[in-house]
Amino acid sequence: MNINYIVLFIYFLILFLIGVFASKKIKGLEDYYVGGKKLGYWVVAFSARATGESAWLLLGLTGLGAMIGVSAFWVVVGELLGVGAAWFLMARPFKALTDEYGSITVPDYLVSRFKSSSHLLRIVAAATLTIFVTIYVSAQIDATGKAFETFLEWNYYTGVFVGFGIVVMYILSGGFVAVAWSDLFQGLLMLMGLVLLPIVTLIYLGPEADVLGELERVDPGLVNIWGAGGFSMMNLMAILGLAGIGLGFMGSPQLFVRFMSIKDDDEILKGRWVAIVFTFLTDSAAVLIGILGRYLFTEQGQAPDAILGNGAEQVLPMLVDLIMPSIIIAMYIAVVLAAIMSTIDSLLVVASSAIARDFYQQIYNPDLKNEKMAKISRVITVTLALAALVLALTIAELSPTRTVFWFVIFGWSGIAATFCPMMILSLFWKGYTEKGALASMISGFLSIPIFKFLMTQIPDYGMYFEKLAELPPSFVIALLFGIFVSKLDKKAKSSS
Repeated sequence: MNINYIVLFIYFLILFLIGVFASKKIKGLEDYYVGGKKLGYWVVAFSARATGESAWLLLGLTGLGAMIGVSAFWVVVGELLGVGAAWFLMARPFKALTDEYGSITVPDYLVSRFKSSSHLLRIVAAATLTIFVTIYVSAQIDATGKAFETFLEWNYYTGVFVGFGIVVMYILSGGFVAVAWSDLFQGLLMLMGLVLLPIVTLIYLGPEADVLGELERVDPGLVNIWGAGGFSMMNLMAILGLAGIGLGFMGSPQLFVRFMSIKDDDEILKGRWVAIVFTFLTDSAAVLIGILGRYLFTEQGQAPDAILGNGAEQVLPMLVDLIMPSIIIAMYIAVVLAAIMSTIDSLLVVASSAIARDFYQQIYNPDLKNEKMAKISRVITVTLALAALVLALTIAELSPTRTVFWFVIFGWSGIAATFCPMMILSLFWKGYTEKGALASMISGFLSIPIFKFLMTQIPDYGMYFEKLAELPPSFVIALLFGIFVSKLDKKAKSSS
Protein backbone atom coordinates (compact mmCIF):
# COMPACT_ATOMS: atom_id res chain seq x y z
CA MET A 1 0.00 0.00 0.00
CA ASN A 2 1.18 3.56 -0.75
CA ILE A 3 3.00 5.00 2.30
CA ASN A 4 0.88 8.16 2.07
CA TYR A 5 -2.29 6.20 2.66
CA ILE A 6 -0.78 4.23 5.55
CA VAL A 7 0.23 7.44 7.34
CA LEU A 8 -3.16 9.04 6.67
CA PHE A 9 -4.93 5.92 7.94
CA ILE A 10 -2.94 6.13 11.20
CA TYR A 11 -3.67 9.86 11.48
CA PHE A 12 -7.41 9.41 11.01
CA LEU A 13 -7.45 6.38 13.32
CA ILE A 14 -5.92 8.49 16.10
CA LEU A 15 -8.62 11.15 15.59
CA PHE A 16 -11.30 8.46 15.70
CA LEU A 17 -9.90 7.00 18.93
CA ILE A 18 -9.78 10.47 20.49
CA GLY A 19 -13.44 10.89 19.64
CA VAL A 20 -14.31 7.52 21.20
CA PHE A 21 -12.31 8.32 24.34
CA ALA A 22 -13.89 11.77 24.63
CA SER A 23 -17.43 10.43 24.19
CA LYS A 24 -17.11 8.60 27.50
CA LYS A 25 -16.61 11.94 29.27
CA ILE A 26 -19.72 13.64 27.87
CA LYS A 27 -22.35 13.74 30.62
CA GLY A 28 -24.16 16.97 29.70
CA LEU A 29 -24.07 20.28 27.88
CA GLU A 30 -21.17 21.77 29.85
CA ASP A 31 -19.04 18.74 28.98
CA TYR A 32 -20.02 18.91 25.31
CA TYR A 33 -19.27 22.63 24.90
CA VAL A 34 -16.47 23.45 27.37
CA GLY A 35 -15.06 20.10 28.48
CA GLY A 36 -16.56 20.43 31.95
CA LYS A 37 -14.19 23.38 32.60
CA LYS A 38 -11.52 20.91 33.71
CA LEU A 39 -8.87 21.01 30.96
CA GLY A 40 -5.16 21.56 31.58
CA TYR A 41 -2.96 24.27 30.12
CA TRP A 42 -1.18 22.13 27.51
CA VAL A 43 -4.45 21.03 25.96
CA VAL A 44 -6.02 24.50 26.08
CA ALA A 45 -2.95 26.35 24.77
CA PHE A 46 -2.43 23.98 21.86
CA SER A 47 -6.14 23.86 21.12
CA ALA A 48 -6.39 27.68 21.05
CA ARG A 49 -3.37 28.02 18.78
CA ALA A 50 -4.30 25.19 16.44
CA THR A 51 -7.81 26.64 16.14
CA GLY A 52 -6.45 30.14 15.49
CA GLU A 53 -4.14 29.12 12.67
CA SER A 54 -5.80 26.66 10.25
CA ALA A 55 -4.98 26.12 6.57
CA TRP A 56 -4.16 29.81 6.48
CA LEU A 57 -0.88 29.06 8.27
CA LEU A 58 0.28 26.03 6.26
CA LEU A 59 -0.81 27.15 2.80
CA GLY A 60 -1.69 30.84 3.08
CA LEU A 61 1.13 32.30 5.19
CA THR A 62 3.80 30.19 3.51
CA GLY A 63 2.46 31.45 0.19
CA LEU A 64 2.50 35.04 1.43
CA GLY A 65 6.16 34.63 2.46
CA ALA A 66 6.95 33.48 -1.07
CA MET A 67 5.01 36.34 -2.63
CA ILE A 68 6.27 39.31 -0.59
CA GLY A 69 9.35 38.03 1.26
CA VAL A 70 10.52 39.31 4.65
CA SER A 71 7.72 41.88 5.01
CA ALA A 72 5.45 38.90 5.71
CA PHE A 73 7.07 38.86 9.18
CA TRP A 74 4.70 41.72 10.07
CA VAL A 75 2.05 39.01 10.33
CA VAL A 76 4.20 37.30 12.96
CA VAL A 77 4.51 40.58 14.89
CA GLY A 78 0.76 41.14 14.78
CA GLU A 79 -0.06 37.61 15.88
CA LEU A 80 2.39 37.71 18.78
CA LEU A 81 0.85 40.96 20.00
CA GLY A 82 -2.70 39.64 19.60
CA VAL A 83 -2.04 36.28 21.25
CA GLY A 84 -0.05 37.99 24.02
CA ALA A 85 -2.86 40.46 24.73
CA ALA A 86 -5.43 37.66 24.85
CA TRP A 87 -3.48 35.42 27.22
CA PHE A 88 -1.73 38.02 29.38
CA LEU A 89 -4.47 40.65 29.69
CA MET A 90 -7.85 39.14 28.89
CA ALA A 91 -7.84 35.44 29.77
CA ARG A 92 -7.85 35.72 33.57
CA PRO A 93 -10.64 38.33 33.97
CA PHE A 94 -12.71 36.53 31.32
CA LYS A 95 -12.27 33.16 33.05
CA ALA A 96 -13.18 34.66 36.43
CA LEU A 97 -16.36 36.28 35.10
CA THR A 98 -17.54 33.25 33.12
CA ASP A 99 -17.03 31.02 36.16
CA GLU A 100 -18.93 33.51 38.31
CA TYR A 101 -21.80 33.65 35.80
CA GLY A 102 -21.77 29.92 35.04
CA SER A 103 -21.39 30.72 31.32
CA ILE A 104 -20.74 27.99 28.75
CA THR A 105 -21.00 30.18 25.63
CA VAL A 106 -19.89 33.72 24.80
CA PRO A 107 -23.51 34.93 24.45
CA ASP A 108 -24.12 33.46 27.95
CA TYR A 109 -21.31 35.67 29.23
CA LEU A 110 -22.68 38.76 27.48
CA VAL A 111 -26.20 38.33 28.83
CA SER A 112 -24.87 37.99 32.39
CA ARG A 113 -22.31 40.79 32.02
CA PHE A 114 -24.90 43.33 30.91
CA LYS A 115 -27.78 41.91 32.98
CA SER A 116 -29.78 41.80 29.79
CA SER A 117 -33.54 41.74 30.25
CA SER A 118 -34.32 40.88 26.63
CA HIS A 119 -33.11 38.30 24.13
CA LEU A 120 -31.79 40.88 21.65
CA LEU A 121 -28.15 40.70 22.74
CA ARG A 122 -28.16 36.91 22.65
CA ILE A 123 -29.85 36.84 19.24
CA VAL A 124 -27.44 39.32 17.63
CA ALA A 125 -24.39 37.57 19.09
CA ALA A 126 -25.54 34.10 18.07
CA ALA A 127 -26.69 35.15 14.58
CA THR A 128 -23.55 37.06 13.62
CA LEU A 129 -21.35 34.30 15.01
CA THR A 130 -23.19 31.65 13.01
CA ILE A 131 -22.93 33.58 9.74
CA PHE A 132 -19.20 34.25 9.84
CA VAL A 133 -18.34 30.86 11.32
CA THR A 134 -20.11 29.22 8.38
CA ILE A 135 -17.98 31.31 5.99
CA TYR A 136 -14.82 30.47 7.95
CA VAL A 137 -15.60 26.74 8.01
CA SER A 138 -16.35 26.78 4.28
CA ALA A 139 -12.87 28.24 3.68
CA GLN A 140 -11.33 25.35 5.65
CA ILE A 141 -13.38 22.77 3.75
CA ASP A 142 -12.18 24.36 0.51
CA ALA A 143 -8.59 24.07 1.75
CA THR A 144 -9.15 20.38 2.54
CA GLY A 145 -10.02 19.74 -1.10
CA LYS A 146 -6.96 21.67 -2.24
CA ALA A 147 -4.70 19.74 0.16
CA PHE A 148 -5.83 16.32 -1.09
CA GLU A 149 -5.62 17.57 -4.67
CA THR A 150 -2.06 18.83 -4.20
CA PHE A 151 -0.52 16.03 -2.14
CA LEU A 152 -2.37 12.93 -3.36
CA GLU A 153 -3.57 14.16 -6.77
CA TRP A 154 -7.14 13.37 -5.79
CA ASN A 155 -10.07 15.06 -7.41
CA TYR A 156 -10.75 18.29 -5.49
CA TYR A 157 -14.34 17.32 -4.70
CA THR A 158 -13.37 13.87 -3.45
CA GLY A 159 -10.93 15.48 -1.03
CA VAL A 160 -13.60 17.90 0.19
CA PHE A 161 -16.08 15.13 0.99
CA VAL A 162 -13.54 12.83 2.64
CA GLY A 163 -12.19 15.55 4.93
CA PHE A 164 -15.69 16.77 5.71
CA GLY A 165 -16.87 13.29 6.70
CA ILE A 166 -13.95 12.59 9.01
CA VAL A 167 -14.12 15.82 10.99
CA VAL A 168 -17.89 15.61 11.48
CA MET A 169 -17.53 12.02 12.70
CA TYR A 170 -15.22 12.75 15.61
CA ILE A 171 -16.98 15.99 16.61
CA LEU A 172 -20.27 14.12 16.91
CA SER A 173 -18.69 11.47 19.09
CA GLY A 174 -16.88 13.64 21.62
CA GLY A 175 -17.85 17.31 21.34
CA PHE A 176 -15.44 19.86 22.83
CA VAL A 177 -13.34 17.27 24.66
CA ALA A 178 -12.63 15.48 21.38
CA VAL A 179 -11.91 18.81 19.71
CA ALA A 180 -9.49 19.95 22.42
CA TRP A 181 -7.52 16.71 22.63
CA SER A 182 -7.40 16.29 18.86
CA ASP A 183 -6.15 19.89 18.66
CA LEU A 184 -3.30 19.02 21.02
CA PHE A 185 -2.32 16.11 18.79
CA GLN A 186 -2.74 18.13 15.60
CA GLY A 187 -0.99 21.18 17.06
CA LEU A 188 2.05 19.04 17.84
CA LEU A 189 2.05 17.82 14.23
CA MET A 190 1.86 21.41 12.96
CA LEU A 191 4.67 22.55 15.25
CA MET A 192 7.02 19.73 14.28
CA GLY A 193 6.26 19.94 10.58
CA LEU A 194 6.68 23.70 10.29
CA VAL A 195 9.84 23.99 12.40
CA LEU A 196 11.50 20.99 10.73
CA LEU A 197 11.06 22.06 7.12
CA PRO A 198 13.13 25.30 7.05
CA ILE A 199 15.90 23.62 9.09
CA VAL A 200 16.13 20.70 6.64
CA THR A 201 15.93 23.10 3.69
CA LEU A 202 18.86 25.17 4.97
CA ILE A 203 20.90 21.97 5.45
CA TYR A 204 19.93 20.93 1.92
CA LEU A 205 21.09 24.28 0.51
CA GLY A 206 24.39 24.23 2.39
CA PRO A 207 26.38 27.11 3.91
CA GLU A 208 27.35 28.52 0.52
CA ALA A 209 23.77 29.44 -0.39
CA ASP A 210 23.26 33.22 -0.50
CA VAL A 211 19.51 33.23 0.00
CA LEU A 212 18.99 36.92 0.75
CA GLY A 213 21.47 38.06 -1.89
CA GLU A 214 19.82 35.97 -4.58
CA LEU A 215 16.35 37.10 -3.57
CA GLU A 216 17.49 40.72 -3.77
CA ARG A 217 18.59 40.08 -7.34
CA VAL A 218 15.22 38.51 -8.13
CA ASP A 219 13.28 41.38 -6.51
CA PRO A 220 14.75 43.91 -4.03
CA GLY A 221 11.35 44.20 -2.34
CA LEU A 222 11.62 40.60 -1.11
CA VAL A 223 14.36 41.52 1.38
CA ASN A 224 12.97 44.91 2.45
CA ILE A 225 10.94 44.77 5.67
CA TRP A 226 8.85 47.71 4.39
CA GLY A 227 8.03 45.93 1.15
CA ALA A 228 8.75 46.76 -2.49
CA GLY A 229 10.02 50.32 -2.89
CA GLY A 230 10.73 50.80 0.83
CA PHE A 231 8.71 52.86 3.27
CA SER A 232 5.67 54.60 1.75
CA MET A 233 2.07 55.32 2.67
CA MET A 234 0.90 52.41 0.53
CA ASN A 235 3.32 50.00 2.19
CA LEU A 236 2.37 51.34 5.63
CA MET A 237 -1.25 50.47 4.90
CA ALA A 238 -0.17 46.99 3.82
CA ILE A 239 1.87 46.52 7.00
CA LEU A 240 -1.06 47.61 9.18
CA GLY A 241 -3.26 45.17 7.30
CA LEU A 242 -0.82 42.29 7.84
CA ALA A 243 -0.17 43.05 11.52
CA GLY A 244 -3.88 43.72 12.04
CA ILE A 245 -4.60 40.01 11.53
CA GLY A 246 -3.52 39.61 15.16
CA LEU A 247 -6.51 41.66 16.34
CA GLY A 248 -8.66 38.59 15.87
CA PHE A 249 -7.08 36.81 18.82
CA MET A 250 -8.40 39.42 21.27
CA GLY A 251 -11.89 38.07 21.80
CA SER A 252 -12.97 35.73 18.99
CA PRO A 253 -15.45 33.26 20.54
CA GLN A 254 -13.82 30.13 19.07
CA LEU A 255 -10.64 31.07 20.96
CA PHE A 256 -12.11 32.50 24.16
CA VAL A 257 -14.26 29.44 24.77
CA ARG A 258 -10.90 27.77 25.50
CA PHE A 259 -10.43 30.14 28.43
CA MET A 260 -13.80 28.98 29.78
CA SER A 261 -12.69 25.36 29.54
CA ILE A 262 -9.37 25.69 31.37
CA LYS A 263 -9.27 24.31 34.91
CA ASP A 264 -8.13 27.36 36.89
CA ASP A 265 -6.13 30.57 37.01
CA ASP A 266 -2.81 28.80 37.54
CA GLU A 267 -3.27 26.88 34.30
CA ILE A 268 -3.72 30.18 32.42
CA LEU A 269 -0.44 31.50 33.84
CA LYS A 270 1.39 28.45 32.50
CA GLY A 271 -0.56 28.14 29.26
CA ARG A 272 0.19 31.66 28.05
CA TRP A 273 3.88 30.88 27.59
CA VAL A 274 3.05 27.75 25.62
CA ALA A 275 0.80 29.83 23.35
CA ILE A 276 3.41 32.54 22.80
CA VAL A 277 6.24 30.10 21.98
CA PHE A 278 3.96 28.10 19.68
CA THR A 279 2.94 31.25 17.82
CA PHE A 280 6.48 32.51 17.38
CA LEU A 281 7.88 29.20 16.16
CA THR A 282 5.09 28.20 13.78
CA ASP A 283 4.44 31.63 12.24
CA SER A 284 8.13 32.45 11.77
CA ALA A 285 8.75 29.02 10.27
CA ALA A 286 5.83 29.45 7.85
CA VAL A 287 7.24 32.73 6.51
CA LEU A 288 10.73 31.21 6.23
CA ILE A 289 9.32 28.27 4.27
CA GLY A 290 7.81 30.70 1.78
CA ILE A 291 11.03 32.70 1.46
CA LEU A 292 13.19 29.60 0.96
CA GLY A 293 10.71 28.24 -1.57
CA ARG A 294 10.82 31.50 -3.52
CA TYR A 295 14.64 31.25 -3.55
CA LEU A 296 14.60 27.66 -4.81
CA PHE A 297 11.81 27.74 -7.36
CA THR A 298 11.72 31.16 -9.04
CA GLU A 299 14.19 33.28 -10.93
CA GLN A 300 14.37 36.96 -11.81
CA GLY A 301 11.52 37.98 -14.06
CA GLN A 302 9.33 35.00 -13.17
CA ALA A 303 5.94 35.51 -11.55
CA PRO A 304 5.74 33.37 -8.40
CA ASP A 305 2.12 32.46 -9.12
CA ALA A 306 3.17 30.83 -12.37
CA ILE A 307 5.62 28.53 -10.59
CA LEU A 308 4.16 28.15 -7.10
CA GLY A 309 0.43 28.24 -7.83
CA ASN A 310 -2.24 30.85 -7.15
CA GLY A 311 -1.02 32.99 -4.24
CA ALA A 312 2.11 30.78 -4.16
CA GLU A 313 0.09 28.29 -2.12
CA GLN A 314 1.97 25.32 -3.58
CA VAL A 315 5.28 26.40 -2.07
CA LEU A 316 5.10 24.12 0.99
CA PRO A 317 4.05 20.99 -0.94
CA MET A 318 6.73 21.66 -3.61
CA LEU A 319 9.44 22.20 -1.00
CA VAL A 320 8.47 19.04 0.88
CA ASP A 321 8.44 17.05 -2.35
CA LEU A 322 11.92 18.33 -3.30
CA ILE A 323 13.86 17.67 -0.11
CA MET A 324 11.96 15.12 2.00
CA PRO A 325 11.84 11.30 1.75
CA SER A 326 8.49 9.73 0.90
CA ILE A 327 7.56 8.72 4.44
CA ILE A 328 8.11 12.31 5.64
CA ILE A 329 6.07 13.64 2.72
CA ALA A 330 3.20 11.51 3.99
CA MET A 331 3.58 13.10 7.41
CA TYR A 332 3.26 16.57 5.87
CA ILE A 333 -0.05 15.60 4.32
CA ALA A 334 -1.23 14.89 7.86
CA VAL A 335 0.26 18.19 9.07
CA VAL A 336 -1.69 20.22 6.52
CA LEU A 337 -4.88 18.32 7.25
CA ALA A 338 -4.28 18.79 10.98
CA ALA A 339 -4.14 22.55 10.53
CA ILE A 340 -7.39 22.52 8.60
CA MET A 341 -9.37 20.10 10.71
CA SER A 342 -8.32 21.54 14.06
CA THR A 343 -10.06 24.74 12.99
CA ILE A 344 -13.14 23.18 11.39
CA ASP A 345 -13.97 21.14 14.49
CA SER A 346 -13.58 24.08 16.88
CA LEU A 347 -15.67 26.41 14.77
CA LEU A 348 -18.49 23.92 14.33
CA VAL A 349 -18.76 23.31 18.06
CA VAL A 350 -18.86 27.08 18.76
CA ALA A 351 -21.46 27.72 16.06
CA SER A 352 -23.65 24.82 17.11
CA SER A 353 -23.57 26.13 20.69
CA ALA A 354 -24.78 29.50 19.43
CA ILE A 355 -27.81 27.95 17.80
CA ALA A 356 -28.57 25.10 20.21
CA ARG A 357 -27.87 26.85 23.51
CA ASP A 358 -28.46 30.52 22.71
CA PHE A 359 -31.35 30.28 20.27
CA TYR A 360 -33.17 27.03 20.91
CA GLN A 361 -32.73 26.47 24.65
CA GLN A 362 -32.38 29.95 26.12
CA ILE A 363 -35.00 31.67 23.95
CA TYR A 364 -37.51 29.10 22.69
CA ASN A 365 -37.33 26.20 25.13
CA PRO A 366 -35.82 27.33 28.45
CA ASP A 367 -37.20 24.30 30.32
CA LEU A 368 -35.27 21.84 28.16
CA LYS A 369 -32.75 19.87 30.20
CA ASN A 370 -29.04 20.17 29.38
CA GLU A 371 -28.73 16.40 29.00
CA LYS A 372 -31.10 16.44 26.00
CA MET A 373 -29.36 19.48 24.52
CA ALA A 374 -26.19 17.50 23.77
CA LYS A 375 -28.14 15.32 21.33
CA ILE A 376 -29.80 18.33 19.70
CA SER A 377 -26.38 20.00 19.41
CA ARG A 378 -25.09 17.08 17.38
CA VAL A 379 -27.90 17.48 14.85
CA ILE A 380 -27.23 21.21 14.58
CA THR A 381 -23.49 20.57 14.15
CA VAL A 382 -24.16 18.35 11.13
CA THR A 383 -26.59 20.90 9.67
CA LEU A 384 -24.06 23.73 9.97
CA ALA A 385 -21.33 21.56 8.52
CA LEU A 386 -23.52 20.78 5.51
CA ALA A 387 -24.28 24.49 5.02
CA ALA A 388 -20.54 25.27 5.07
CA LEU A 389 -19.91 22.41 2.62
CA VAL A 390 -22.47 23.80 0.17
CA LEU A 391 -20.96 27.30 0.47
CA ALA A 392 -17.43 25.97 -0.11
CA LEU A 393 -18.49 24.07 -3.24
CA THR A 394 -20.41 27.09 -4.54
CA ILE A 395 -17.45 29.45 -4.10
CA ALA A 396 -15.14 26.87 -5.70
CA GLU A 397 -17.33 27.01 -8.80
CA LEU A 398 -17.78 30.79 -8.84
CA SER A 399 -14.20 31.82 -7.95
CA PRO A 400 -11.58 29.39 -9.29
CA THR A 401 -8.79 31.96 -8.68
CA ARG A 402 -9.53 32.33 -4.94
CA THR A 403 -6.65 31.92 -2.49
CA VAL A 404 -6.79 30.18 0.88
CA PHE A 405 -5.15 33.20 2.53
CA TRP A 406 -7.78 35.80 1.70
CA PHE A 407 -10.78 33.42 1.79
CA VAL A 408 -9.90 32.47 5.37
CA ILE A 409 -9.08 36.06 6.37
CA PHE A 410 -12.55 37.28 5.34
CA GLY A 411 -14.27 34.83 7.71
CA TRP A 412 -11.67 35.49 10.44
CA SER A 413 -12.11 39.25 10.07
CA GLY A 414 -15.88 39.02 10.30
CA ILE A 415 -15.77 37.16 13.61
CA ALA A 416 -13.02 39.42 14.96
CA ALA A 417 -14.65 42.75 14.05
CA THR A 418 -17.99 41.62 15.46
CA PHE A 419 -16.74 40.28 18.78
CA CYS A 420 -13.23 41.46 19.69
CA PRO A 421 -13.90 45.21 20.28
CA MET A 422 -16.98 44.28 22.29
CA MET A 423 -15.05 41.72 24.37
CA ILE A 424 -12.26 44.19 25.12
CA LEU A 425 -14.67 46.92 26.25
CA SER A 426 -16.80 44.49 28.27
CA LEU A 427 -13.78 43.32 30.27
CA PHE A 428 -12.04 46.64 30.86
CA TRP A 429 -14.69 49.40 30.88
CA LYS A 430 -17.40 49.47 33.53
CA GLY A 431 -19.24 52.18 31.63
CA TYR A 432 -19.91 49.87 28.67
CA THR A 433 -23.65 49.23 28.28
CA GLU A 434 -25.77 46.63 26.56
CA LYS A 435 -26.72 49.10 23.82
CA GLY A 436 -23.05 49.91 23.36
CA ALA A 437 -22.29 46.19 22.97
CA LEU A 438 -25.03 45.85 20.36
CA ALA A 439 -23.65 48.89 18.53
CA SER A 440 -20.14 47.38 18.53
CA MET A 441 -21.29 44.04 17.17
CA ILE A 442 -23.59 45.41 14.49
CA SER A 443 -21.16 48.09 13.27
CA GLY A 444 -18.25 45.61 13.21
CA PHE A 445 -20.38 43.04 11.39
CA LEU A 446 -21.52 45.52 8.71
CA SER A 447 -18.11 47.17 8.30
CA ILE A 448 -16.44 43.98 7.03
CA PRO A 449 -18.33 43.74 3.70
CA ILE A 450 -18.27 47.55 3.36
CA PHE A 451 -14.48 47.76 3.61
CA LYS A 452 -13.98 44.56 1.63
CA PHE A 453 -16.21 45.32 -1.34
CA LEU A 454 -17.20 49.03 -1.35
CA MET A 455 -14.35 51.13 0.06
CA THR A 456 -11.83 49.42 -2.20
CA GLN A 457 -13.72 50.79 -5.23
CA ILE A 458 -13.30 54.48 -4.31
CA PRO A 459 -11.28 56.26 -7.04
CA ASP A 460 -7.73 57.22 -6.00
CA TYR A 461 -8.18 55.95 -2.41
CA GLY A 462 -9.58 52.45 -2.90
CA MET A 463 -6.09 50.98 -3.29
CA TYR A 464 -5.18 52.13 0.23
CA PHE A 465 -8.21 50.37 1.72
CA GLU A 466 -7.35 47.28 -0.29
CA LYS A 467 -3.85 47.21 1.21
CA LEU A 468 -5.13 47.95 4.72
CA ALA A 469 -7.67 45.10 4.46
CA GLU A 470 -11.05 45.04 6.14
CA LEU A 471 -10.24 44.08 9.73
CA PRO A 472 -8.27 47.09 11.13
CA PRO A 473 -10.77 49.82 10.09
CA SER A 474 -13.77 47.63 11.03
CA PHE A 475 -12.21 46.96 14.43
CA VAL A 476 -11.72 50.68 15.11
CA ILE A 477 -15.25 51.54 13.99
CA ALA A 478 -16.73 48.89 16.29
CA LEU A 479 -14.72 50.25 19.23
CA LEU A 480 -15.80 53.84 18.56
CA PHE A 481 -19.46 52.96 18.08
CA GLY A 482 -19.45 50.97 21.32
CA ILE A 483 -17.96 53.87 23.29
CA PHE A 484 -20.14 56.53 21.67
CA VAL A 485 -23.45 54.65 22.09
CA SER A 486 -22.60 53.66 25.69
CA LYS A 487 -22.00 57.29 26.61
CA LEU A 488 -25.25 58.36 24.95
CA ASP A 489 -27.08 55.53 26.72
CA LYS A 490 -25.74 56.49 30.15
CA LYS A 491 -26.49 60.13 29.52
CA ALA A 492 -30.06 59.31 28.53
CA LYS A 493 -30.54 57.15 31.65
CA SER A 494 -29.11 59.78 33.98
CA SER A 495 -31.38 62.50 32.55
CA SER A 496 -34.53 60.41 32.69
